[in-house]
Amino acid sequence: MPTLTIGEHDFLLDGRPHRILSGALHYFRVHPDLWTDRIRKARQMGLNTIETYVAWNAHAPTQGTFNTEDGLDLGRFLDLVAAEGMHAIVRPGPYICAEWDNGGLPAWLFDSGAESIRSDDPVYMAAVAEYFEQLAPILVPRQLHLGGPIALVQIENEYGAYGADASYLEKLVKINREIGLTVPFTTVDQPQDDMLANGSLPGLHKTGSFGSRAVERLATLRSHQPTGPLMCSEFWVGWFDHWGAHHHTTNVEQSATELEAMLSLGASVNIYMFHGGTNFGFSNGANDKGVYQPIVTSYDYDAPLDEAGNPTPKYWAFQEVLSRYTELAENDAPRSAQPAPELSVPFTGVLTLWDVAEKLGAWTFSSNGPQSTDAMGHYSGFSVYKCNINVDGPAVLEVGEVRDRAQVFLNGQGIGTLSRDNHDRALALPGGATGVLEILVEDQGRVNYGPRLGEFKGLIGKVRLSGEVINDWGMLPLELTDISPVTEHFLAASPEPLAGLAGPAFAHATFVVAEPADMFLDIGAWGKGIVWVNGFCLGRYWVRGPQRTLYVPGPLLSSGSNEIIILELNAIRAPRVTFVSAPNLGHTEF
Repeated sequence: MPTLTIGEHDFLLDGRPHRILSGALHYFRVHPDLWTDRIRKARQMGLNTIETYVAWNAHAPTQGTFNTEDGLDLGRFLDLVAAEGMHAIVRPGPYICAEWDNGGLPAWLFDSGAESIRSDDPVYMAAVAEYFEQLAPILVPRQLHLGGPIALVQIENEYGAYGADASYLEKLVKINREIGLTVPFTTVDQPQDDMLANGSLPGLHKTGSFGSRAVERLATLRSHQPTGPLMCSEFWVGWFDHWGAHHHTTNVEQSATELEAMLSLGASVNIYMFHGGTNFGFSNGANDKGVYQPIVTSYDYDAPLDEAGNPTPKYWAFQEVLSRYTELAENDAPRSAQPAPELSVPFTGVLTLWDVAEKLGAWTFSSNGPQSTDAMGHYSGFSVYKCNINVDGPAVLEVGEVRDRAQVFLNGQGIGTLSRDNHDRALALPGGATGVLEILVEDQGRVNYGPRLGEFKGLIGKVRLSGEVINDWGMLPLELTDISPVTEHFLAASPEPLAGLAGPAFAHATFVVAEPADMFLDIGAWGKGIVWVNGFCLGRYWVRGPQRTLYVPGPLLSSGSNEIIILELNAIRAPRVTFVSAPNLGHTEF
């Protein structure tokens, strides 16, 4: 069986110089029926390796579980990489960033009693050790020298930007070795002196992460590592988007020029991203460096292969550069993008959230103020808080902190919204407000980078009404991973077109396709909410943009009738379901 080792100047494959030409492709962001297509197109572009993170929290959404079925079948994904004749780089973290919810760390981890994360904390390290033991049956037998595709494994992820705990890194190495991983280990950091010094250990091969000034940054990397192959293991060829901003793109010619510069120096590369995919469901992360910025549903990343798996101009430009450094198969190229099916149908059913909420969860009660959603064992999506109020005159509702968006209702009528990104903490109530105060709180995505990793969600701190603390609360976590109570309601209801849709409410429609195909759902005229197609949660939409369409993978659809359900939080003037021929990820100007 082949072996990959680290030589004085090169990676060595069975003793011969070998250049790694890799592309990032996250299995958990791509429908599993499309894995082969995306992997093959990487090979067709000229790549010989696929890199993927492992999202711990996707596999273990609750403590004591570890799911490897369907879209989380990492073993099958790696087998498909091997079947295409390619190698794999696996980055199991435990922290991955990746603009993914909580940087891949399970939210329940922060309830475990650990005093710190990404450090040599005994409670944290015990959970990490268990995670790697769960990964062992998947990763260990698929190493290159055992007949599998795995050529490299990365330790942690850009750790030099976070900490400097050498003992933590040493124990991570020990855990990886003890489960049976023997391939070379790498680290990655931005080519800054402090990050490169803090983010690695002697014996771990350092690589860099950057998107420009390649020659200069490889020189910095070389100054910290005089021997061994140069590698940019995150060559940023695009960027991510957050709600309320613009869609990020990068210049094709500049990206291709930087790629050429690295390859001309003999460096290896991992293109981040080769194919970005989608933040399905509630999986998107967020950033907070003074202003909270949740990531959009699309993770297109302006990658060579777009969100729907179509080659872009960047794909062909990169292929032309790569053709000078590797041999491409003749008459083996992916076809260009084709227009997607277009259609439009009305929504024909509505169900208010209040009419179904108690079928989607169970109430808990507290006489000591509102609890975080984490304290309720609820780690994503939505929760309802309620209390009774009785005031004589004008009143102000004050919340310690909202994470991340709270819609306030009095006796079922909307009062206003408190938004974390606006730093909202107070809301005026109408004079003489009496009755049931309900607050619908949305977790819009956990911070994936920096010191705010692991923060709790929901209503944080005390809630006051005109200065007086409200202690008695009911709390209802909404379990939206299974919306069968909503589906069952619409199956029994008579369809009738809607003149308008006032949220929070579910709306239902059916649409017919002759054959399953990738489609693009137009969300430009909707307010804010969540979409399910045939029971699968596509993710979030929001009128503030920039994203104007949601990608619907063809394998989710069936020939004939299909079902779409949305949870609209605000309002839609003319509620229709419209599919358009091409994606629209929004404006690109600043």
